[in-house]
Amino acid sequence: MGIDIDGAIETCEADGVWDVEFDLLDFALGRYREPWDVLFGYWGNPDVKRPLFAERGLPDNASESVRETGNEDYQRNHTYVTWAEIAAVDWDAPISDGLAWNWVGEWRPDATGRLVLHDVCGASPVAYQGEGEFEGHGMLAPREWPPGAEVRHGGSVYRPVVLTPRMVMPDDGRWDRVWDAMRELAVRYGAENVRLVCWFG
Repeated sequence: MGIDIDGAIETCEADGVWDVEFDLLDFALGRYREPWDVLFGYWGNPDVKRPLFAERGLPDNASESVRETGNEDYQRNHTYVTWAEIAAVDWDAPISDGLAWNWVGEWRPDATGRLVLHDVCGASPVAYQGEGEFEGHGMLAPREWPPGAEVRHGGSVYRPVVLTPRMVMPDDGRWDRVWDAMRELAVRYGAENVRLVCWFG
């Protein structure tokens, strides 16, 4: 047993009544917990200081289906967000106040030899197997990063990063299916009248 995300995408008709368009489980998001932290502040990653849409509760005007399925005792951290809010997110804005402790950026050379950010991953011993100016602690990053610290290993350069939503939720991530569905509904109903309601349990 474990924690899963559940919920629905709702739309609002001209009469003000909200109805479910999609069950969130149909998107098969799995238990990829990093997006949970960035979007909804759930899972307790200490590197995420400013989650985007955390713990707003169930909307007062939630659809009947959501009220029936989202109020069990084992469910927690209910929240919601409209497509208008999602569309306005700056995915490159920092969500922490400094360098991440549990994450590193991997830079690789492009065709011109210029280093470009290739991936952001959980800090692990791979980032400490080359020659660098810092020492990790087991599976975690150092408690403090020296200025300019980096590790070269296997053709890549690993450096500390200040986390942004895009780093954890890349453009080709599985949450794109959710955003695409909401975007399409917003064409018909309007951005303020399409929302995601979700919870964990």
